Amino acid sequence: MTTNSQWNGQFSRFDLVAKTAERCRTVIQIGELTIGAGSFVVMAGPCAVESERQLLTTAEAVAAAGAHILRGGAFKPRSSPYSFQGLGVEGLKLLSKARRETGLAIITEVMSEEDVDVVAEYADIMQVGTRSMENYALLEALGGCARPVLLKRGMTALLEELLQSAQVIAEAGNPEIILCERGIRTFETATRNTLDLAAVPVLKTVSHLPVIVDPSHGTGVRALVPIMARAAAVVGSDGLLVEVHPTPDKAWSDAAQTLSLEDFDEMMRDLRRYVPFAPAFDILRPQLLATGETQ
Repeated sequence: MTTNSQWNGQFSRFDLVAKTAERCRTVIQIGELTIGAGSFVVMAGPCAVESERQLLTTAEAVAAAGAHILRGGAFKPRSSPYSFQGLGVEGLKLLSKARRETGLAIITEVMSEEDVDVVAEYADIMQVGTRSMENYALLEALGGCARPVLLKRGMTALLEELLQSAQVIAEAGNPEIILCERGIRTFETATRNTLDLAAVPVLKTVSHLPVIVDPSHGTGVRALVPIMARAAAVVGSDGLLVEVHPTPDKAWSDAAQTLSLEDFDEMMRDLRRYVPFAPAFDILRPQLLATGETQ
């Protein structure tokens, strides 16, 4: 395993998030679910909450396939002012209903420091999107929100800058941070972004924080998502963040990278070969035993 010393001078100054002998791993606890304790946690759902039917159908399907956490955007930071901007508080209420009906925890994005309190009323995990990684007013507000924070890497950010933003949240009082590699913008045009999987072992070497991978935004190509999800498991990530929709071609945002319910189920079954003991698949074991299927 690569040692910490190679990058010590670059990252050790972020003392609250850097790995040390005394603090080598942070485990995030959400109810009975743990992130960063050696299990592989899957967060899945639509890019945007569109309707009650769309969200509940997706939630039930991803739960049956083995996901632990439902993702869904109530507030959407879109590049175009003409794109769907989200349902806002109504979307948060639908996410809360989906949690009651499926038992899935909820992750959703917060875009402004002014929205932290209202989003924290509904969310189990507060997501900081790529465009907000250096929104320091938001990061400082999340320091007091009493919810774990998933911090996405900025689309042009160095790993050093990602850890700097994590340090801001920790200094503001919240040590429960999950780092997310979601692809970076490079000169390549065949994919939406370039998924930097080398970031996973580097971050897990220099930081004690859990690291998950978003292969949906990392590629922007539906067919590549299961392949890169498999790669994320192999390089040692703590889980995935994946976009799923009942009719992905009709999704109001990110249609090209969104999996169908059937594709997601197939991806989860494939992942059992790489993370066979992950609690994400406990829900499947009774039916697998009934059908005689084994891992």
